[in-house]
Amino acid sequence: MADRQSLYGEVTARVIAELEEGRLPWVQPWDSARCPCTMPHNAVSGRVYSGINILILWCEAVERQFSSQRWLTYKQAEQAGGHVRRGEKGTVICYADRFTPKAEAAKAAGEDREARTVAFLKRFTVFNLDQIEGLPEQYDAEPVVPDSVMAIAEVDRLIAASGADFRIGGSEAFYSPRQDYVQVPPQAAFHEPINWFRTALHEMGHWVGGKGRLERDQSGRFGSIEYAKEELAAEMTAAFTCATLGIQPTVRHSDYIGAWIKLWRDEHKSSNREVLIM
Repeated sequence: MADRQSLYGEVTARVIAELEEGRLPWVQPWDSARCPCTMPHNAVSGRVYSGINILILWCEAVERQFSSQRWLTYKQAEQAGGHVRRGEKGTVICYADRFTPKAEAAKAAGEDREARTVAFLKRFTVFNLDQIEGLPEQYDAEPVVPDSVMAIAEVDRLIAASGADFRIGGSEAFYSPRQDYVQVPPQAAFHEPINWFRTALHEMGHWVGGKGRLERDQSGRFGSIEYAKEELAAEMTAAFTCATLGIQPTVRHSDYIGAWIKLWRDEHKSSNREVLIM
């Protein structure tokens, strides 16, 4: 439990420090001249890291000027035929989930009820490919950067596949929780066409939190801490989706930085801290 509390504290402190400096860890957190616009992922399995690990690895990549978003554990590097250079410092990330103890599962079955789950959190260390030597040539290959035209087409495909009631028109972009639809002005209304797609993904981030889906509390009024919390969820959803598609993320509501700092601090003190971690 002490280790879990320590890890929460370390992660929270790092994100808060970034926000206090006026930087948003999810807005182009890399040097585009050195590192491609993509999600951090495991270089062996190809698995994309999730949750707070994305922010941790993005922050580390820009702070230490890595040229790659690919990572390996010490053991994985050795198994792949390479080795971590002497003196290199790894990056601590975490894995959070829930499990059902066998005793609880048996007891619940006997009492004809749903078994209670227990949250757990563990940490492990990864190294960027820039910190590893001797890897086979396949690891030297530059990652495939999504084509910008195809990335835009993927946004359209994603929206269509979601089944959302997505409307184009009007002068404002918004999601209506009560009527459960998204509306975004026509592309001609945007000075930069790419901002239409960024905005659309932001509003889709709100839609995902609607009834019958994630069912987040979307009742907060403009200017309230609840409203800022929902905006934070939509900001991160859009940023992660943009990076996955190869579109550089942006921010719609930087004026909420103060409220977001308070949110991170409050979440760290609450009993639902695993929400931010996962």
